[in-house]
Amino acid sequence: MSEALSRTMEIRKHVVETERGVVASQHRLASEAGAEVLRAGGDAVDAAVACSFVCGVLEPWMSGPTGGGAAMHWRVDSGDAHALDFGMRAPVGLKIEDFPLSGEGAAADLFPWERVVDDRNVIGAKAVAVPALVDGLEAAHRRWGRMPWAELLAPAIAHAREGMRVDWYAALIIATATRDLARDPDAAAMFLADGQWPRPFSWTGIGEDRIDQSRMADSLDILAREGAAAMHGGDLGAAMAQDIRDKGGYLTRDDLAGNRAAFKAPLSVAYRDALFHAVPGLTGGATFAGALAGLAKTELPSPDQAYPAYARALFAAYRDRLERMGHDGEIPECAGSTTHFSVVDRDGNMVAHTQTLLSLFGSRVVSPSTGFLMNNGIMWFDPVAGRPNSLGPGKTCLMNVCPVLGEANGRRFALGASGGRKIVSAVTQLASFMADFGMDLGAAFRQPRIDASSGEQIVADAALPAEIVAALEAIAPVKAVRRSMLPYPFACPSAVMDEGDRRFGMTETMSAWGDAVVERE
Repeated sequence: MSEALSRTMEIRKHVVETERGVVASQHRLASEAGAEVLRAGGDAVDAAVACSFVCGVLEPWMSGPTGGGAAMHWRVDSGDAHALDFGMRAPVGLKIEDFPLSGEGAAADLFPWERVVDDRNVIGAKAVAVPALVDGLEAAHRRWGRMPWAELLAPAIAHAREGMRVDWYAALIIATATRDLARDPDAAAMFLADGQWPRPFSWTGIGEDRIDQSRMADSLDILAREGAAAMHGGDLGAAMAQDIRDKGGYLTRDDLAGNRAAFKAPLSVAYRDALFHAVPGLTGGATFAGALAGLAKTELPSPDQAYPAYARALFAAYRDRLERMGHDGEIPECAGSTTHFSVVDRDGNMVAHTQTLLSLFGSRVVSPSTGFLMNNGIMWFDPVAGRPNSLGPGKTCLMNVCPVLGEANGRRFALGASGGRKIVSAVTQLASFMADFGMDLGAAFRQPRIDASSGEQIVADAALPAEIVAALEAIAPVKAVRRSMLPYPFACPSAVMDEGDRRFGMTETMSAWGDAVVERE
C-alpha cells in the first residue's frame, strides 16, 4: 500500500547545553518543574521527584502514582551507582481461576500471551497490580534529597488543579483508547466527552479544553503532607484499594503496605573501555547486559557495519530473556504506557528513572476516591501455567524498564526509554553509539536504530541505506518503517550527559511533548 506521508519533511531537536543542571523528560512542563527545583538548590533526586509527579499529571496515560518502575542513581561524593527497584506485584488475593483462556489466539495488547476471557488481565479492575512508585520516590528522597518533600509535589498539584490541557496530541492519544475507557464510568467521565466520545479539540491551537483533575490534586496534596505512607498502608491507599475491589479487583491495604521499594546492588557491566550500571532482577537490565556481552565479541569498525552485530546480539539476549523470564512470540504493534526521564545536577549527581502503568491508560480504570488512573501490571504475567513468569498471587511483575548509567570516552551519562519490549534495543544501541563511536547525545539520537525485540523480525528505520537493510535481511525478515510521533515504531529515549564542565540533555526527536530543559541561573 502506498504511503501518503511527506518524504521531504524533517523534524529536528536541539541538544541543550549548560554549566549547570539538566532535566530531560517526555513532557516539557515536567522537565521545567525539575529544572526549577535544580535552580532552587535541589539535588538531582529532588528534581526527579518533581518531574515524576508532574509527568503523572500531564501524561496520565503513561505513568502516575499507581505505577511502578526502576531507577539508577549516581552519587558524585561516593563515586557509586545505586539501583532502586519499585516494581509492581500481583495482589495476594488474586485468583488464577479468574483468568481462563479464551481460545481466541494471542492477546491484542503489548505481549503475545494467549488471550484471556474478556481480556481481564489487560482491561478492568482485575488487571490492577500493586504499585510502588511513590515509595520509590520517597526512598531516594529520604536518602539524598535536600528540599522538603511537600515542595517537590507542589508543581504537580498546581498542574492538577488547573487540569491537563487537551491539545491535538492529547486528543489523538485519548481517541485511540476511547472504546476501552468508556467501559469504566470514572475513566469515561475523566477523559471522554459526554462519557463516550473522543474529546474535540481546536485545530487552531487556541482551545482551552482541560481534563478535570481536581480529585487527583486532592490526593497529591495528601501525598505531599503524609508521604508514601498515605499510599502504602494509609487511608489514601485504603480508599483506592476499596475502589478497585468494588469494581471486581483484588487490591487491598495490606497489598499496598507490603509492596515497597528496595535499593539493590547495581548490575555493573564492563564493555570494552566503558562501564555501564543497570537495575538487576526482573527488569530489562539483564537483557541489556546480555546484549552488551554479545556485542563485545565483535569488532565494530563503523556505525553502518554495526547493525548486523546489533541484531545478532539483541536476538540472543531476547531469546535468553524470553526462555527464562517470559513467553516467546511476536509483539503486537501498539503503544506502551511508560515514561523515562534523566537528570543531572550542577554537582554531577545523576538519575535515570523509568516509571510505567504498563499499557496506554493502564487498566483503563480510574479510582473515583483518588482520581488516579490505575495500572494493568497483571498483563506482565503469562496466563498459561507452568511457564516462566506465569500468573500467580503475590508474584513480582517482570518489567521491561531499563534505566542505565554509563561511563565512556571521558563522559558520564544517564539514559533510558519508554516503549515496552522495544526499550532494551534502543538503550543498547544508544549506549554503543556513545561508547563505540564516541558520539555525543545529538549524533546518537539522530542515528537510525533497529528493533529486534520480537526475536523473529527486525524493524529497521527506513532511513538506513539499502546495503544495511540487505545485511539485516540475511539475519531475519526486515520491516522498514519511518520514525513518527504516532504510531511508535521504536522506543522513546531521554538522556543527559556530563563532561565535567559542561552538561547536555536530549529527548527523542519524534516525542511531541518531550524536551530537555536546563537549570536557569
